[in-house]
Amino acid sequence: MKQIIYYIIIRFIFFSGLCTLLLSACAEKQSEAITRENLFTLQIGRLEDQIAFYNQDGDKGIRRNGLCMRDGIFYISDSGGQKVTRFNSYGDILSMIYNDETNPQPLTLKPKQQGETVIRWAFTYPFQTPGRIAVDTQKHIYVEDSLPDERHGVDPESKALLDGVVLHFDADGRFLEYFGQEGIGGTPFPRIEGLYTSVNDDLAIVCRLPTGWNIYWFDTDGVLLYLIKIKNSSIPIPADRRDAVFASLDSIIAAPDARKLYIKVDYYRDTFDESTNTRTGSESDSSVIWVMRAEDGIYEKNIETPLYESVYIENNHKITVRIPYTLLGIVKNERMFLYFPEETGYALLILDTRESNGVQHQGSIRVDMDELQFNAFDLSQEGILSAMLVSDWDVKLVWWRTDKFFEDVM
Repeated sequence: MKQIIYYIIIRFIFFSGLCTLLLSACAEKQSEAITRENLFTLQIGRLEDQIAFYNQDGDKGIRRNGLCMRDGIFYISDSGGQKVTRFNSYGDILSMIYNDETNPQPLTLKPKQQGETVIRWAFTYPFQTPGRIAVDTQKHIYVEDSLPDERHGVDPESKALLDGVVLHFDADGRFLEYFGQEGIGGTPFPRIEGLYTSVNDDLAIVCRLPTGWNIYWFDTDGVLLYLIKIKNSSIPIPADRRDAVFASLDSIIAAPDARKLYIKVDYYRDTFDESTNTRTGSESDSSVIWVMRAEDGIYEKNIETPLYESVYIENNHKITVRIPYTLLGIVKNERMFLYFPEETGYALLILDTRESNGVQHQGSIRVDMDELQFNAFDLSQEGILSAMLVSDWDVKLVWWRTDKFFEDVM
């Protein structure tokens, strides 16, 4: 399952733009609170067991840090520190791949020689701005990175900036190769929006262009198996609503156990002033997840998802507003997690795509207000939800054992 990164800016917009609307709703919504387990805490800084979220001058700009949890091990990409670190669930650092021009020499980690058995190791690599990260079943690490300015290109057709690559490291942290559009050593990618390992340790890279979306699907040898292009003009719309709504493609996520893509599309309709019949804006109509086969680009089914409902009082009238959830991730056996920010954290919605509109669980997770400088989430293939929560002073690694919901069916 892909590591998926979700920066807290969506929550900032949510609270700043819809605060009055949603705070009143929180008291009315009933959902199961899922127990949070605080695993370990890291300090902010540039030492080997720290994360450099902020510059020395305190800059808190948007970071591209990524998180992936596999088999109880946490892999963290640190764009500010230009490194990738690996921790166990107790917070012990196990390894690091780092840019030696921007990081001090590690104190507890040592280079690993060929054939040598070393549990805690370090390797160097000249990272630029490592971002999304994914790990396959062989513990190979895939990291999004950007190229130096002089190596940027432009796609002649879409005019998209081409500046991204995906770096491939083996389980011992040794650099193997980089992926571009055609495969190993290929042309740089346009803006990378998702990075996922899938069935047979395939690698799926989701990119955004001005004209739409490209998904590059590779096998373990780096051979490009499929290139799926979704144009802005061809985003699917349910047949019964084609003349009434307009579509906005929200996200694309690769399945962890099949060569399938889950494509979430939100639909909106215009609103009008009844007295003058003039357009006043737009409102949410519906949200649908389309399941596409990567092999042939055919949509095999779609699932309409519920909308998050918030209630507020205006002029002594109770008003309900419906807002789309965000797709958080896909776990094996065709289950998907969606989320929406609330006053005390996030609302979770877990759906089973094998049944039309089959809601499995609805719950909530706690994230405190002082942990909102940055949030990165990862959903494992088994359904464990992990997060990296950043405050002004430290970085908390936590998880919610949402996999327990599936013990009888996974």
